[in-house]
Amino acid sequence: MQGKYDFDLLVLGGGSGGIATANRAAIYGAKVGVIEAKDLGGTCVNVGCVPKKVLWNGANLYQQIKTLSQDYGFATSVDNLDFAKLVEARQAYISRIHTSYNNSFNNNKVTLINGWGQFEDQHHIKVTDAQGEVKVYSAERILIATGGKAVYPNIPGAELGTDSDGFFALTELPKSAVIVGAGYIAVEIAGVLNSFGVKTTLVTRGDRPLRWVDKDITSELLENFAQQGLKHLGNSEYTKVEKLDNGQIRLVTNHGNLDSDFLVWAIGREPNTSGLNLEKVGVELDDQGYIVTNDLSETTQSNILAIGDIVRLPALTPVAIKTGRMLAERLYNNKPNYHFNKKSYIPTVIFSHPAIGTVGMCESKALETYGAYDPQSNPNGIRIYKSKFTSMLTAVTSHPEKILMKLIVQGPNEVVVGLHGIGFGVDEMIQGFAVAMGMGATKADFDNTVAIHPTGSEEFVTMR
Repeated sequence: MQGKYDFDLLVLGGGSGGIATANRAAIYGAKVGVIEAKDLGGTCVNVGCVPKKVLWNGANLYQQIKTLSQDYGFATSVDNLDFAKLVEARQAYISRIHTSYNNSFNNNKVTLINGWGQFEDQHHIKVTDAQGEVKVYSAERILIATGGKAVYPNIPGAELGTDSDGFFALTELPKSAVIVGAGYIAVEIAGVLNSFGVKTTLVTRGDRPLRWVDKDITSELLENFAQQGLKHLGNSEYTKVEKLDNGQIRLVTNHGNLDSDFLVWAIGREPNTSGLNLEKVGVELDDQGYIVTNDLSETTQSNILAIGDIVRLPALTPVAIKTGRMLAERLYNNKPNYHFNKKSYIPTVIFSHPAIGTVGMCESKALETYGAYDPQSNPNGIRIYKSKFTSMLTAVTSHPEKILMKLIVQGPNEVVVGLHGIGFGVDEMIQGFAVAMGMGATKADFDNTVAIHPTGSEEFVTMR
């Protein structure tokens, strides 16, 4: 196809998934272009995972110095937090990531095209740059990797709030904040702000946040909220937002008025497909606007592909990266059946305070699927193992924090189908357990593993 098109592969979107696909395809000799109007890295690097983790680390350090240092013998305090300095360091780190991306593109001979792209036809993309100049590029294959965007509620005054982008734009902490949403973004933002001393309220429409997470874990999270002074207002309905004379923002709810200096909407995200002219090229969307793809990431036009938050897969950066790299392997490294397995065990961490780690089924889903274990009537059912203990970091202090761990096993061989935890260090524990679960590990395999003592992770291999 060399010479017929400008590129073998043209990637629409320079986020984590698009970058991973472009570099992997280029390594195998494909001529690749990436179209991106903003900074490379997409949501994750610029206004998502990376800045979130920096602030989460800062918030943890702040709280540890504030609450634990005296008991560890340090005569110190954190009365004066220079939040602007932390943000400056965070942005400098992100800038270094941008440099790394540009270097990888240069090394792999990937062409970066700055501008907004939209389909002209099945093989041509029109790109408009910041100055309004228009160019058209052709490609044998086109990959759509434009990610998602925040959703705002359809109520009066909604524009007085902001989304997660607005949270990351802060250079000074507000005195009070209301976060609306039940997903991981809402929980993480609320936890960071509260840990930095902001009077914070989390508003959820249901009775609890993270409704897809195992209920024992979210119950423990709510207990931590109460201990930390983070207010949770569940079963909430909100009807409008008003600007008060004192400059605060009022959220009107069925529980009364919530006044704060800062209001964040974290009620969900939607696929970022508007303006791409997908209808012009016959790319099908489902009833919620996600691009319809098969297992090979092909849309209804086989040369147009899609990955990431615009398709029906978990909206996680590693999923987009994994899908994109496997796609490049299939297309340009002679692996015709290579594709992301939607049934894979996907480990996930919510960077709440404390962190939550989860792999596989929660208890309610496992019960729905297999039923409860009974040696006679249902030998293929599930059994539950749990352990709750005080984190060793806090055990010697006046601010003890609990860790809860849970295993869900299925059948007479007790295959591990769910692994969940909340507490200090859980975020760094579960990656290896996901590998074991993917290989079909049983409770006996866990039990036969020598524990590392004293650690939190040893509880997963010593439960009774």
